[in-house]
Amino acid sequence: MMIPLIILAVLVLYVIFSFNGLVTLRNRAKEAWADIDVQLKRRYDLIPNLVNTIKGSTNFEQETLTRVVEARAKATSIQVDPSKVDANTMKMLSASQGELSSALGRLMVVSEQYPDLKSSANFLALQNELSDTENKIQAARRFYNGNVRDLNTKTEVFPSNVIANMFNFTKMEFFDLGTDDAAKNPVEVKF
Repeated sequence: MMIPLIILAVLVLYVIFSFNGLVTLRNRAKEAWADIDVQLKRRYDLIPNLVNTIKGSTNFEQETLTRVVEARAKATSIQVDPSKVDANTMKMLSASQGELSSALGRLMVVSEQYPDLKSSANFLALQNELSDTENKIQAARRFYNGNVRDLNTKTEVFPSNVIANMFNFTKMEFFDLGTDDAAKNPVEVKF
């Protein structure tokens, strides 16, 4: 009589600990996504200031500025809740972020041709902020993907996958920059 109760107690404790572990992993992944979101918003806020500084300093290439503004508009139009997103939405987000990174990289390369702009304290400060933000986005993306990996592993391996299926825990999508080579390169910031 005592052995079945002990086995039942062990099973109940296993379910409780597994459930709590899955909740913890899901919440860590959501928190990590919030870190990415904060850095992306910071990036979006820097871009108009950068564009206005460039416009005010020189006769900069209008096409380059237009590409940056359009890429920013496209990137900001995609809102993502990673716990409810499908692979297509995450791919769209990744692609838009890659396009924005590419446009910003082009902007920085073209800015090298304008000595007055390069010597502007405002431009240099914004350039440093953008570089710092790009590094923070990269770190936040790695942190998010690590948490998603842990959650996905836990939802796939036996026996925790049984608990995950019982309580409707699902895999989350990784945030990568897709297969576009331009998107994988960091924004080039030269001084």
